[in-house]
Amino acid sequence: MPKGGIIRMNGISAVLAALRSGGVIAYPTEGVWGLGCDPRNEAAVLRLLVLKQRDVGKGLILIAGNEAQIAPFIDTAALTAARLAEVRASWPGPNTWIVPASAAAPRWITGDHDGIAVRVTAHPQVVALCDGFGGALVSTSANIASEPAPRRREELDPRILAGVDAVGAGETSGRAQPSTIRDARSGAVLR
Repeated sequence: MPKGGIIRMNGISAVLAALRSGGVIAYPTEGVWGLGCDPRNEAAVLRLLVLKQRDVGKGLILIAGNEAQIAPFIDTAALTAARLAEVRASWPGPNTWIVPASAAAPRWITGDHDGIAVRVTAHPQVVALCDGFGGALVSTSANIASEPAPRRREELDPRILAGVDAVGAGETSGRAQPSTIRDARSGAVLR
């Protein structure tokens, strides 16, 4: 917990301003607090990865308020109609899918993979962030790699707080686990 136990929280306009200026934010998601930034901004993504101490080769999840916000990053034509219907039927919700990446998906997001992890959320604050930003956001747990993911605002690591430009208001949806991750090509559960 930060000194004095105080965590600065920013209103949505300050969080959106941070995103638009290439900043990194902390914000509540369905099950844990996340780190986010503009997925098209390579410098912001690399800064987030350094803060988290995560290898770029692992790839990152994109979160969106609706499917149109992730459409530029995914290749739905590479999925069968049945698989695409299964993905769409699970949204909005805490379901992340690895789908074939489009040619427009940046390597700093896909990492060493030909797929990209995407989720359309029902979390009201995240939907508002994505809608206000006008697109998908990076969504990775707000912890140093291999350390526990924070489920409450008070659990955010001071090193994470020192490295972000804004901390969104709100709470997680209270899920006991992070989002489920499934492979859209096979339907297999990966997490």
